Amino acid sequence: MADFSPVTKAVVPAAGLGTRFLPATKATPKEMLPIVDKPAIQYVVEEAVTAGLSDVLLITGRSKRSIEDHFDRAYELEEALHAKGDSERLAAVRESDELAIMHYVRQGEPKGLGHAVYCARQHVGDEPFAVLLGDDMIDARDALLERMIEVRRRYGGSVVALMEVEPEQVSLYGCAAIEPTNEADVVRVTDLVEKPVPGEAPSQWIIIGRYVCDPAIFDVLEKTPPGRGGEIQLTDALLTLANRSAAEGGPVHGVLFRGRRYDTGNKLDYLRTVVQFAADRPDLADEFLPWLEGFLAEQRRRSPGAQPDRTDRTDRTDRADRADRHGRPEGDR
Repeated sequence: MADFSPVTKAVVPAAGLGTRFLPATKATPKEMLPIVDKPAIQYVVEEAVTAGLSDVLLITGRSKRSIEDHFDRAYELEEALHAKGDSERLAAVRESDELAIMHYVRQGEPKGLGHAVYCARQHVGDEPFAVLLGDDMIDARDALLERMIEVRRRYGGSVVALMEVEPEQVSLYGCAAIEPTNEADVVRVTDLVEKPVPGEAPSQWIIIGRYVCDPAIFDVLEKTPPGRGGEIQLTDALLTLANRSAAEGGPVHGVLFRGRRYDTGNKLDYLRTVVQFAADRPDLADEFLPWLEGFLAEQRRRSPGAQPDRTDRTDRTDRADRADRHGRPEGDR
């Protein structure tokens, strides 16, 4: 029987080692790296809460204790701020522990994103749930997750977020074969192709790190053998559900997202994200943007006529390695 239950829980995988940011992530979880003055993981939890999901499960690993501490009370710090009369910073400190009902489970060993999601089974139970990957940040002004939940409520099954990229980029990603529905921003997913051969991709729409999953995915993940990289891939399980009826936990629909997405999966994109967020901050923009303009002008003056490569070789390799948001090695998430 088709399950059209409301979505109330969010799962956030956060067990990766963050090797692309070493040595910064040797003792600090990648998810705790700041976007200006707030850790990236908090933006992801805020997105879930804004979509009405106040029950949040983080899939963590060893050396991730500071994430739990961030979403807990800090009594000594709060007392110090209260004594100083610093109400603004006190409110900022308390904001994270009042955001949501937080839960944590450890992924004992890195077996892939599919395995990380499977670790949520006991907490989620037989309810549909959202999955948010921390490397993808969606602008708060773009209600992507809310729209995905609405699509799930209407069609059942699972829902993935799709974003269009340039034709030459498709071969770097996992993309979806899609069929239109009677809604302009909703499609039916018929196939998922991992890094298609250039020119043979079924579409230019790639899957980004937002999912709404039917609970039937747990039974599928339990039986899904390791795929690319020797790990259990979430896309393999979704492909199985895409070919099922609503009574069996399918199908899979996609929401075509044309909004603002920020990437923190590698150093260059992380820096871009920090600059973009700073430029949008009313308390920073008036001073930051003139400084940035002056800095860039000075850089150009020092190297007249230079046309620097905006993406160095290391970053291009990084992009190819992490391009499939669903199959990249667990340790690099």
